[in-house]
Amino acid sequence: MAMNRAEKEAEIKELNERFSSDELVVLTHYSGLTVAQMTQFRRELVKNGASYKVTKNSLAKIALKGTKFEQITDKFVGPTGVATSKDPVAAAKIAHTFAKTNDKLIIIGGALGDKILDANAVKALAQLPSLDELRAKLLGLFQAPAQKIAGVLQAPARDLVGVTKAYGEKK
Repeated sequence: MAMNRAEKEAEIKELNERFSSDELVVLTHYSGLTVAQMTQFRRELVKNGASYKVTKNSLAKIALKGTKFEQITDKFVGPTGVATSKDPVAAAKIAHTFAKTNDKLIIIGGALGDKILDANAVKALAQLPSLDELRAKLLGLFQAPAQKIAGVLQAPARDLVGVTKAYGEKK
């Protein structure tokens, strides 16, 4: 279905805003995926704060101008879908996981900030912990010393109760 000029301009504007605000772009080929599979993939992305857009390559190339992802315009060849996220690993992680179970989704590359990523780099990025996972680990590290201090402070009281109980049982 052909787009009129106003629709094309709106599409370019939406894509440009997405490219300007997000940290990660993952480019995929999606030929052969069913509508149900695409819907499942999109839902998984949205659930994790990412998004997926299929658009005309020419419009995407125009939308990339002036953004940090401008260097990836040459990767828009064939039926290309764009997964983006503010989290530097979310889109890569979900696309990689989905591609493992659906061989019709092929990751062709992407960009993280101003760094161009090939398919292997996207896979490596997908294996990193997400920002939320890193925060949880960091919080756990901060809490561990406090828990150990509390345990050490409680130990003398426990020991005193144990000693008192032992003397009581002797008499």
